[in-house]
Formats: sequence, C-alpha cells, structure tokens
Amino acid sequence: MFVQLQSRRKPRPPWATVLLVATCVTLFLWLVAEPLAGRGVLLSYWGTVPATLFDSRVPWLTQLLELRFARLITALFIHADWIHLTTNLLFLVIFGVPAERALGAGRFLFLFIVGGALANLVGAWTLAAVNSPIIGSSGAVSSVVGAYLALYPRARLGLVLPLGVFLEFVRVPAPLLIGFWAMLQVLFAFVGPTFGAVAWWTHIAGFLLGIVIALAWRPALARRARN
Repeated sequence: MFVQLQSRRKPRPPWATVLLVATCVTLFLWLVAEPLAGRGVLLSYWGTVPATLFDSRVPWLTQLLELRFARLITALFIHADWIHLTTNLLFLVIFGVPAERALGAGRFLFLFIVGGALANLVGAWTLAAVNSPIIGSSGAVSSVVGAYLALYPRARLGLVLPLGVFLEFVRVPAPLLIGFWAMLQVLFAFVGPTFGAVAWWTHIAGFLLGIVIALAWRPALARRARN
C-alpha cells in the first residue's frame, strides 16, 4: 500500500530542476553557435557512442583517460535540436518539480545523473555496434517520471482534450497516462528503427530505474516527512 508523501516543512524552491534546465539550455545555445561541421564533432565527442564505449580493442586505462564512460553523463546535457530540447525539458519541469520537493535537491540530482547515466549505458548496450551518439536527457527524465509514479501513485495530471469545438481540461490518474507512455516506449523499442532519433531502451531503463530508486528511498522519505 502506498502513502502519499507530504512533509510538514515549507516547500523549498526547486533549484535543482531549475539548474538542470538552465544547464541544458546553455549548452544547447553553445552548441548551435558552432558551425554545422563542428557541431557534429561535438555531439560525437560528448555523446555516448555505443561502438566506442564497448570497444574491447581499447585498453580500459585508455578508455578511462579518454573519459569514455563520463560521456554517459555529459550526453544527458546536450540535445540535437529545439524540439528534442523542449520536449525533454517540458517533461522535466512537469514531473521534476514535485519529485524534487519529495526527494530533496540532493537525491533528485542523484536520480537524474545516475539514473540517466545507467539508462544511457543500457541503451548503448542494446546498440553496441552503432557509431551514432546517444544524446539528450531522455533517460534521466524517464528516471524522474518513474520516480514520480512511485512517489505519487494516486496523483492526477491535467490534460486538455478537444471535445467538439471546445477544449476541455480534465484530470486523469497519473498511473494511467504514465502507463500509456511506458507501453509506447516498449512498443517502439520493438517495432521502431534499431537506431534513429530515439534510443527507446534508454527510456525504458531510465523509467524502471527511477521506480526502483524511489521505492528504495521511500522509508527515509517517510521518516523525513514526519519530522
């Protein structure tokens, strides 16, 4: 049985979410300021390139010195275009603000970075021979969505539906919408392209990791909420 987490403390500003959004926007502006040819080089260098990450011909020490595994993290903060950026940041704000208030800024940043890096690792493993980079915060945001579901299983999300000539605002159970989104990720992982604009297994892995991490933290969060 889940219990909605509510703290007696006054909610603090979600500065970690704001920091993540600002970092992604700043790096995107830096990226688009580069010439097109140089932009591709930067995406390949700072993104997670599966074939490079799992290249058994390169010694482990060389891989560490070249920060290959660190790119599991740096890839979270770079995006290919405005649509890629704004979609991820929209989900981050919607689910990140309540998740950060429940978890605290430190745990929330850990969830985003570690959950996102592990999600990228899973995505790279499923595409081990691919030379195109995995970029974007999708895996990390999926971790946040998974954590939100675990923390607020009875929450409702606002949704605008077109009813005839009018737009109707309705509140839908969060598990229903998030579950539909999760099923789409699984569906596209099997029927979508092996590698294209989206690394679907990164989303799935991040979502499941977010649920597991949040559930592991629930006892500590419940104790903190009672104080």
